[in-house]
Amino acid sequence: MNRDSGFMKGRRTIRGGRVVARNSLYMASVSAIQWNLDLKALYERLQKAGKPFKVAITAVMRKLLILANTLLKEGRVWSATLP
Repeated sequence: MNRDSGFMKGRRTIRGGRVVARNSLYMASVSAIQWNLDLKALYERLQKAGKPFKVAITAVMRKLLILANTLLKEGRVWSATLP
């Protein structure tokens, strides 16, 4: 959601979606930036670019969600190496 009006640019927030699913994805992302090398690299790159914590963790959440959807769609299980 954005708070824009005319030339004024407000702050963007995320309010939609299921709370339980969003909270679970947040906690999974916090764990992933500690243990998953690819997601950790994404998080660190965003931090070095000056992004705030919430912006960086939201990007990791989105990446993790896309990864989970792809694995479910293709019927694969997670592996750190490519098949």
